[in-house]
Amino acid sequence: MESIDLEGALRTAERSAAAPYTTYPPTPWWYAPAVGAWSAAMVGTFIWWRESAGLFLGSLAALLAVEIVFVVWMRRRHGALPMPGTGTPPTEIAQVWREFLAALPVLALLVGLVWWLIGVPAAAGTAFVLVTIGLSAYERRYARAAARTRARLR
Repeated sequence: MESIDLEGALRTAERSAAAPYTTYPPTPWWYAPAVGAWSAAMVGTFIWWRESAGLFLGSLAALLAVEIVFVVWMRRRHGALPMPGTGTPPTEIAQVWREFLAALPVLALLVGLVWWLIGVPAAAGTAFVLVTIGLSAYERRYARAAARTRARLR
């Protein structure tokens, strides 16, 4: 009778389930500043909110088109992007996602506060700085969490 290595099979299943979260090409150096610039541009479009509906809506449409092209490129580059709500990420990755999601409202509140107190251009600059720094920190934390996951599942 053939014996089954249940522990080995379970470890293989865990590694396979974690692979989409831990196996990916390195993020390009320009990723965080590009997303920061896109965020700043999105905030900056509101300078035309009351001046010109055409400029405002045209700018929003152009930024959404850039976002779609970027997401399509990322999906092709990564093969498949793990998304919150689909599948179960490893615990190390799930923690990084929770921290990231908790930081988003804080970032939005800070940008909104700068907008209210100083104006749209200052809010756009704030969005650029906060998104670029925040995304860079998230990328580093995610890479460390992925490395911990891979080490745990060896």
